[in-house]
Amino acid sequence: MSEADRRSAIVEAVRALDAKGFNHGSSGNVSARCDGGLLVTPTGARAATLTPEALVRMDFGGKVDGAGTPSSEWRFHAEILRLRPEIEAVVHTHADACVALSCLRKPIPAFHYMVASFGGNTVPCARYEPFGSDLLAEAAVEALEGRFACLLANHGMIAIGRSLSHAVDLTVKLETLARQYILARQAGEPVLLEDADMAEVHERYRHYGVSAMPR
Repeated sequence: MSEADRRSAIVEAVRALDAKGFNHGSSGNVSARCDGGLLVTPTGARAATLTPEALVRMDFGGKVDGAGTPSSEWRFHAEILRLRPEIEAVVHTHADACVALSCLRKPIPAFHYMVASFGGNTVPCARYEPFGSDLLAEAAVEALEGRFACLLANHGMIAIGRSLSHAVDLTVKLETLARQYILARQAGEPVLLEDADMAEVHERYRHYGVSAMPR
């Protein structure tokens, strides 16, 4: 994919997340790997007025290539992409259900088998650190070890993916599961799946979506 196509895809993702109500105003940010660095949404970006040209190109150390000021959260975008070479994109939102659960500072447990799609038996919650800080970047990287998503304590969520569309899809899935977990907790105490149950789900996910080989 060319840089121009990446820029357009990021803008489309930002607008799609805003349309779903996952971000409001200038909250949230999106990045994608690009030529040894990343493209990230600029500080104060709003979905309605964001253009591909406004995205900021930078290296993993924070040096901007060209014009613009990156999102205040560029540090965790850069660190995740630097340390996870298999990851192509990072999405951060303040989606309501994820924010609500992040304020409890607890992981989302295996109340539903689809929790396994994020890489483990829980979706962890990173420890609280100030927004835009190196400490928050460290906390996010730690929480995402072996995972494709995490909550950020008293803040929001991060989803990462092998492509931008993968990261966006996981963002939607995580907010859906967070909302369903809140609903389940309102009705009673959810029955959690056992580790053996989740192990079977992980095994099934290895083949999920893979077409059968022709005979």
